[in-house]
Amino acid sequence: MEAISNAVSFINGLVWGPPMLVLILGVGLFLSLGLKLMPILRLGEGFRLMWQGRSGGDAVKEGEIPPFQALMTALSATIGTGNIAGVATAVFLGGPGALFWMWLTALVGMATKYSEAVLAVNFREVDERGSHVGGPMYYIRNGLGKKWAWLGVLFAIFAAIAGFGIGNTVQANSVADVLQTNFALPHWATGLILMVLVGMVLIGGIRRIGQVASALVPLMAISYVVIGLAALAVNATELPAAFAMVFTDAFTGTAAEGGFAGAAVWAAIRFGVARGVFSNEAGLGSAPIAHAAAQTRQPINQGMVAMLGTFIDTIIVCTITGMVIITSGAWNSGESGAALTSNAFALGIPGGNYVVAIALAIFAFTTILGWSFYGERSVEFLFGVKAIVPYRVLWILAIPIGATLNLGFVWLLADTLNAMMALPNLIALVLLSPVVFRLTREHFENQRRVGG
Repeated sequence: MEAISNAVSFINGLVWGPPMLVLILGVGLFLSLGLKLMPILRLGEGFRLMWQGRSGGDAVKEGEIPPFQALMTALSATIGTGNIAGVATAVFLGGPGALFWMWLTALVGMATKYSEAVLAVNFREVDERGSHVGGPMYYIRNGLGKKWAWLGVLFAIFAAIAGFGIGNTVQANSVADVLQTNFALPHWATGLILMVLVGMVLIGGIRRIGQVASALVPLMAISYVVIGLAALAVNATELPAAFAMVFTDAFTGTAAEGGFAGAAVWAAIRFGVARGVFSNEAGLGSAPIAHAAAQTRQPINQGMVAMLGTFIDTIIVCTITGMVIITSGAWNSGESGAALTSNAFALGIPGGNYVVAIALAIFAFTTILGWSFYGERSVEFLFGVKAIVPYRVLWILAIPIGATLNLGFVWLLADTLNAMMALPNLIALVLLSPVVFRLTREHFENQRRVGG
């Protein structure tokens, strides 16, 4: 096991080295500038489209689920342990400055997520069951042509495998850990409960996942934010100093203090960007698989709904977690992961640790649902619809196994597989960026003509 861990650690160092961080931020910045900062400037319009898309998009039934449910399915996969344990790990390893780099990743990541969804809807297909399928593997094959098909195959392989890390075992492991700490529930029991609940939902496919996600995601996200704001209100006097620390430490590093070993600027950048991508998944190519199933004929509208996922996940939810950790003073306690977040919330409000435990359990449950869909679509691309049921069985069986694995190794493996997924997708986004820019320009020109 140690040899495997060392090998994965070596690969992780390579794939999360400076080239990958430059690529993720660089592609996001390139797309942001190419879109003339549209995702940020039209954020309000994105929220309006999301609200309108609760019952259906464009009055068209080309797709399986309404645009709102597509966003909630994507959010169900992104709002997970990354928002609780991931933020805490970033601050533990990179210092408070890591939060700044998470924000930066999210701001440019909005353009990335927008572009992914635009391409997913524009190049999607209808499979033999009559379902709309799309995502990086399809926009690579249909947008770049047969000579690039191998890149789509690579993405599908990495996504099908990566799902067992980021979307399954990591989630089950974090839930088992936090429930044992707070409620003395054994790891194996958590694994079995999760396995049964996930299995019951997956029987219904994407429509059932969309229904469950649209019910649970808004409720859990709003509840977590409200409780987080209550914890911040208790430590309101610490907020100015906390924000100052985030901005200064992002460029100067963090000195050793209390149980914190200290971190250089490079650590803040590396862990801020890596955990930011782990949390909001902008650039990974996962979310567009869900958005391809939306009932819409308008790629641009779905792209504007999709970009909200990055904003909600990182700028709102991750910021709440990070600021609670920093203002409470728990960040230099020497704890990491979900335990650090639990401790920080407990310092802010009575029983805060139980709130974190319940939130993490629900977040992780919906993430496992969302990522199962991503994995299924990936194996369908590789082997056809006949591969979906065997993959679904393996997915459900992996949950109790993940709940009892070593947390450090699981995080390391998930982190590594994330980067492997991102590479083919980021290459495709750059090559297909002229399509995104053209579709966007034409859409808003038409909108102006109609408006005029």
